[in-house]
Amino acid sequence: MKKRLILALLAFTMMFSVACSKKENTEDSTTTNQTTSDETSDETSDESSSQADASNTSDSNTSNELLQFSEIKQGEEIAILKTNYGDIKIRFFKEQAPKAVENFITHAKNGYYDGLIFHRVIDDFMIQGGDPTGTGMGGESIYGEPFENEISIPNLRHFNGALSMANSGPDTNGSQFFIVQSDSVSNEDKEMLKYYSENQEEEQNGIKVKEVYPSNVCEKYIEVGGTPWLDGKHTVFGQVYEGMDVVDKIASVKVDENDKPLEDVIIESISIEEYK
Repeated sequence: MKKRLILALLAFTMMFSVACSKKENTEDSTTTNQTTSDETSDETSDESSSQADASNTSDSNTSNELLQFSEIKQGEEIAILKTNYGDIKIRFFKEQAPKAVENFITHAKNGYYDGLIFHRVIDDFMIQGGDPTGTGMGGESIYGEPFENEISIPNLRHFNGALSMANSGPDTNGSQFFIVQSDSVSNEDKEMLKYYSENQEEEQNGIKVKEVYPSNVCEKYIEVGGTPWLDGKHTVFGQVYEGMDVVDKIASVKVDENDKPLEDVIIESISIEEYK
């Protein structure tokens, strides 16, 4: 038990150290036929492959309010993602992930996503779309080339309902995105999060636990669920604030051996509006 926690903390410091080197993401063990352009990591991803700059931490770690669950303000730009299963409403975080937000909004306004499918669906993990080929192999950013990750630790996390960029490794973002669909965390993750919450002053390689996993983050993961092992690997740039029931319906559809729905789940359109 103690040994496992020490190893977890070692992985934790490797994950968020400023000196952390960039490594290639491990292949998704549940979709071995997927190409490298479609590698949202699954259950046993290697945390040591994460890369994030500790300088992205801010004074907000001491606040009990988490940005993703803060009140939406009137006039805030939102997306209404219309599917053949219902509507999903999403808010954005432009300050923390400006390029990812601009990429998604511009694609949406240009109709790039209209008619595309959620090509990869894994119940109790995530739903993924945004690829014009519907294979997980395609898609381009509005910048004409892959763009860099925008990791905002501890501000934005892969809580249940988070909107995040799919990639094939660090700084390979295009048009594909996914929505986290996991209303609980594993017992192992829960144990680790509880340990972090109770040992905020623990320090490894000059970084304290509270700088990256403050108590409010740990407690929120335990409360609402999510995929904490994706933190530092993918750019969170939005959060579903209405329509998680639709996300859950999509996540529960029957899929083939490559996690592709047997019947198409279609993004009919995405409108960008002001919250009223």
